[in-house]
Amino acid sequence: MTWLWFIGLVKERMGRLAGTGAGIMLTVALLAALGAFLAQSTASMTRRAVAGVPVDWQVQLVSGTTAQAIAAAIGKATEVSRLQTVGYADVDGFETHTGATVQTTGTGKVIGLDASYVRDYPMQFRTLLGRRDGVFIAQQTAANLHATVGDVVTIHRVGLASANVKVAGIVDLPYADSMFQAVGVPAGAAPQAPPDNVLLMPIDEWHRLFDPQAAIRPDSIRVQLHVRLTHDRLPSDPQAAFAAVQGAARNLEARIAGNGVVADNLAARLDTVRSDALYAKVLFFFLGAPGALLAAFLTMAVVVSGASQRRRDQALLRIRGASHAQIMRLAAVEAACVGFGGTIAGLLLAALLSRMLHGVGIFDSSGIGWITVAILAGILLAPAAILATAWIDARQTTVATARMTIGHDRARLWQRIGLDFILIAASALIFWKTWSTGYQVVLAPEGTPSSSVDYPAFLAPVLLWLGLGLLTVRLCLVGLSRGREHLAGWLNPIAGSLAGVVAASISRQRRRMTQGIVLIALAFAFATSTAVFNTTYNAQARVDAELTNGADVTVTGTSQTPASTKLRELAAMPGVSAAQPMQHRLAYVGTDLQDLYGIDATHIGDATRMSNAYFEGGNANKTLDLLARTPDGILVSEETVKDFQLHVGDELNLRLQNAQDHQYHVVRFHFIDVVREFPTAPRDSFLVANAHYVAQQTKVDGAEVVLLKASTAPAQVASAARAVVAALPGVKVTDLGEAQHVIGSSLTAVDLSGLTRLELGFAVLLVAGATGLVLALGLADRRHTFAILSALGAKPHQLGAFLWSEASLLFVAGTGTGILIGFALAWMLVKLLTGVFDPPPEVLGVPWLYLAALVGVAFVSVVFAVMGAQRETRIPAVQRMREI
Repeated sequence: MTWLWFIGLVKERMGRLAGTGAGIMLTVALLAALGAFLAQSTASMTRRAVAGVPVDWQVQLVSGTTAQAIAAAIGKATEVSRLQTVGYADVDGFETHTGATVQTTGTGKVIGLDASYVRDYPMQFRTLLGRRDGVFIAQQTAANLHATVGDVVTIHRVGLASANVKVAGIVDLPYADSMFQAVGVPAGAAPQAPPDNVLLMPIDEWHRLFDPQAAIRPDSIRVQLHVRLTHDRLPSDPQAAFAAVQGAARNLEARIAGNGVVADNLAARLDTVRSDALYAKVLFFFLGAPGALLAAFLTMAVVVSGASQRRRDQALLRIRGASHAQIMRLAAVEAACVGFGGTIAGLLLAALLSRMLHGVGIFDSSGIGWITVAILAGILLAPAAILATAWIDARQTTVATARMTIGHDRARLWQRIGLDFILIAASALIFWKTWSTGYQVVLAPEGTPSSSVDYPAFLAPVLLWLGLGLLTVRLCLVGLSRGREHLAGWLNPIAGSLAGVVAASISRQRRRMTQGIVLIALAFAFATSTAVFNTTYNAQARVDAELTNGADVTVTGTSQTPASTKLRELAAMPGVSAAQPMQHRLAYVGTDLQDLYGIDATHIGDATRMSNAYFEGGNANKTLDLLARTPDGILVSEETVKDFQLHVGDELNLRLQNAQDHQYHVVRFHFIDVVREFPTAPRDSFLVANAHYVAQQTKVDGAEVVLLKASTAPAQVASAARAVVAALPGVKVTDLGEAQHVIGSSLTAVDLSGLTRLELGFAVLLVAGATGLVLALGLADRRHTFAILSALGAKPHQLGAFLWSEASLLFVAGTGTGILIGFALAWMLVKLLTGVFDPPPEVLGVPWLYLAALVGVAFVSVVFAVMGAQRETRIPAVQRMREI
């Protein structure tokens, strides 16, 4: 009997079974595909973060310890791909003789390197002039000494006679902060900035010059082992990779027993990335979970829409002697078949979408946990939807009650206690508290191997989603119950003289109509919130990359070869709509050396974005106009203001290098405003001033940087710019694409294009299902009513008035309410994640074309559902009554 029953269901209820299976398929596919994307994204974040660390470990040796012994211990603690010995020597200063002048510097450092170091750690150096072997001089030191390739530099050793070396090349040290970090010194106890004066030489020559110094002043000499780990063995998840690297470092510390100190640069980088990965997991969860829940609700709605038919079927089974257990067994067979079928179809759909959108299979990634959750959700959803409904109906169904179509209309408990208002108020309270204090996702960031997410902070959008959903239910029930006259007036253009009858019919079926409106509203809320947030996210990712790079294309030169010497040629290139020079100098604030940017405040915005979020006042135009009107004005970064206890209006005396004597002289500025961010500027301490004033005081008007705004693809403009500046040694050209790769481990650099297509594609399917499928099943469930109306003489156009009126109400109310809820959720989520964006977005990005297409899809679904129901009404009433 079991299989006969199921075969009968397939024949007679195929549409309803397919609808239930489709809901399960969407739930499983969405969860599995999101899991695959999340796993791939976090793995990509790990790879980029690891690749962006120039030296994984810097192991500083204690005096008297041999490098060979520590190297052996490192090999036992972990797998190593590169290992180099580096010597650090403190010196009293450097000196050069140029013509009739003598240039000297303060204290500095001399680094000893093996010839293969540059090959093993290519990110540590960028050669500006000369060759890659011999003695290198750092760019800032060369500027201080006015030295170039071929010049002789005198090294003033500590406690020994001076030594002369010949400069073979000038280099830039992009990662000087980590290269010269104070290993083993507590935070805040060591100098915050790297040394200003640096010389690099072959390790053999370094030993010849400084081994004698180590004998008399061992405190002035340090030896480090620079280690690059084998990255292939690291876990793909940033959290697990951080724990593995930190564990290996601690294992090494235990092995060397105080004979060395480890600076774990890789773990420090992964520590930041795991925070971003946690943001990503939370973000993807809160963007994807509503879609999965909506698919589950849709499945429940499909099942519940056939409740009256199920009660009649159960009544017939009881008449024929079926017991409660037998009825439940038949329902279990239906649930098992639909559940397994929908789950398998969902996995296949997820695998196809993941391969098409992400280039990975769902089982090729580390998202097996999400796959398991998706499978369990699919298997459990069918029993929850079918068995629970069948059990309730079987407990309450008798032959008499099976024929009842109208039950008691008593308010539910949540309506009586005002749960919807409570949830909305709680959401507002949590949001205000979280936003006012600033959301921090990582609860244990201080180097611990485990961290967690402050999930309670995300209760605000969850409670808002639930509260607004329940409020929609309340308003629909009240409106359809008490607003019958207004509804009749609204339906008059559609139903004509039957508007009152149609309004009364809809009012009597207000629970079914409310269910449809809420499902459509939730579908549009999911689609709208996802589309708006992803659009804002993608737009902000470009802003973040532009802030890092400086503009669409940035040409960066040196003080010896400023990029502004090619300004005219760069501005005249095809595809360049604006070009602006920008000085990048160094200035001493007290004893702290900081970046100073000299700009044309009136026109800098022509070539790069000047966001209001860059400035404390929140008004970029006003701040830049004030700077332009104050020749000696200066904008100071928040960190500098805090460190030096500055106040707007203070006189600020900086030391800048003069081009005539190459010495640092005091230059007076007036502090006019605080700057938070600025194109190409570091995240901590920097200054922004008028380029004309800086050039006047330093006697050199060249600009080291040129910012280009591209009207075509930035990569093409960058390629053309490289050809223009090819003759300038040490000049570098970067574009937005390269900047996005550099910041690739941060959350806003995660490429959401695949996720956007995935989520918005599912959103379209859910909207279509919530509008078309729910409406079609609801109308199909009322075939008995339409058959009776036809038997009483109702014409097809009169029945059409009922159909189009119900469909219009569902479409308009559900669409409008859902879009409003979606905007509210997107706004709240963007505000909660303000700390993720750098800088935070000023306005929401709205994909109007996608929203219009979404409304169009919903409209088409409604039209097809109504047209299908109209075909049903053309079947002769007698034949339809016999079928029912």
